[in-house]
Amino acid sequence: MLHIVNKSPYDRNSLDTAVSYKADGDIFLLIEDGVYAAMKSGAAASKLDGCSVSVLGADIAARGIAEDKLIDGVSVIDYAGFVDLVEANEKVQSWL
Repeated sequence: MLHIVNKSPYDRNSLDTAVSYKADGDIFLLIEDGVYAAMKSGAAASKLDGCSVSVLGADIAARGIAEDKLIDGVSVIDYAGFVDLVEANEKVQSWL
């Protein structure tokens, strides 16, 4: 399953809810303010331990987040990569 999280983990509990439903092989795509969860220095980063995580490059750029500030193993993707993830996953859940 592809879990799409677009809210900041410091504003809403969307990331917590998504992670609670995590199963083997699931992928987390962080977009909009959800990208803050992937920052090395953030308290939310530990919630993503052991998860496959991608972030939308345009959203980290819009928020002034450099790629070297992201947790290890995060994949930075473009909009075409976003579409590829949606196509590659039978189920997609957006956590609002």
